[in-house]
Amino acid sequence: MENARHLAEELEWFAKLLDTRFRLHFGQETEYNDLFEIDPPILNGNKSNYSRFVREKDLNREERITLLLSLIPHIRPHLLDLFFTKNAHFDRGFTEFGGLRGNAYSGFLPTGETVMFLLAGEDLEKRFAFKYLFDRDHLFSREKILSLQRTTSNEPALSGLLQLNDDYVDHFTSGKINKPAFSMDFPAKRVTTQLEWEDLVLPHETRDQIDEVRAWLKHGKTLMQNWELRKRILPGFRALFHGPPGTGKTLTATLLGKISGRDVYRVDLSLIVSKYIGETEKNLARIFDRADDKDWILFFDEADALFGKRTEISSAHDRFANQEVSYLLQRMEDFSGMVILATNMKSNLDDAFTRRFQSVIYFPVPRKKERLQLWQNAFPEQAQLAEEIDLKELAEQYELTGAAIMNVIRYCSLMALDEGCHIITKQRIQEGIRKEFQKEGRTLQS
Repeated sequence: MENARHLAEELEWFAKLLDTRFRLHFGQETEYNDLFEIDPPILNGNKSNYSRFVREKDLNREERITLLLSLIPHIRPHLLDLFFTKNAHFDRGFTEFGGLRGNAYSGFLPTGETVMFLLAGEDLEKRFAFKYLFDRDHLFSREKILSLQRTTSNEPALSGLLQLNDDYVDHFTSGKINKPAFSMDFPAKRVTTQLEWEDLVLPHETRDQIDEVRAWLKHGKTLMQNWELRKRILPGFRALFHGPPGTGKTLTATLLGKISGRDVYRVDLSLIVSKYIGETEKNLARIFDRADDKDWILFFDEADALFGKRTEISSAHDRFANQEVSYLLQRMEDFSGMVILATNMKSNLDDAFTRRFQSVIYFPVPRKKERLQLWQNAFPEQAQLAEEIDLKELAEQYELTGAAIMNVIRYCSLMALDEGCHIITKQRIQEGIRKEFQKEGRTLQS
């Protein structure tokens, strides 16, 4: 495997660099007077992802060393065990090495201080010069390649953990970028559907509005780049879906992803919103940072849990709650992909917030025409409807959402299988409808 062969050569180079730095630092004999006398492996003709990246980004030597240092804990962690050398005078590690220890990870985790020790030793002039590696406008930060993760704001910036973006870890090693799994660190789940666009049943007015969203997914890049509208308008597209539960908001978002070849991630706001000041912003940042430049669709369901009407400032908590909404607005407007927010009650959202959307689309309860189409399309092919069932009558008589109709069909089909047959009876359909009415506190008239 090309990636493994070339990285093995890079690691040999790094091991020589590390050994030389330690020898220079402790005044031991070495064939080099400076770290930069040690030539790196030649990249020309090498086809590994790592070498292509270094060439394309035109990384200089200190950038290449920093990138490699951030990758080593993921591919050969014991190479950094030399940093566990103890200071005999104080019976502890050397402060100048930097470094952290993880909770489960027993190896050495490099920090910004580790980078500076390796590149500059105790030379202050070099140390100051190499701080540019962590500037906000540097390639590493600008393209979210690697960063220093600080645990607290009142500690030195270079004490932050040197962290390589997970996507680059995948790219440099396996060559395949893995889709993020749902977790506390990434509280969003990829949603898919086996349905097709033709299966989506919505009123014509709603579909017409969705066509604008489809058009942006198809032509957005051309509009921004070729037509150069990026100079005049914000990147990305923001849509608000509102309407009663079960009317197709989630399915529409999922199908928009399917027809455009984009992944759709449904954000779990119950794991985003925190009662602790500042934590909600951090959680949102994890989502948007991971989604940057991925061309994903981010779908925030029940969005009024976070984006409800902003309160009058009567306490510090109110002030921070409003800051969280403002933070999300900023991240949404900076995001180059698509953000869809869904809510059951548009009136719960702040008016100033809703004005930030390019498209606000209402998903009503299906009318008779749509309900009939839902009944006709939803029964499995294996099921046989009893002769007394009149789907048109069901559509006219019972006001149900698409999700409720599917629940009725699921119930009827399950009961038919349990009875050892394939026939769906009118009685079972009415029982299913009664159950759905009960959920909503309604009574089914006999």
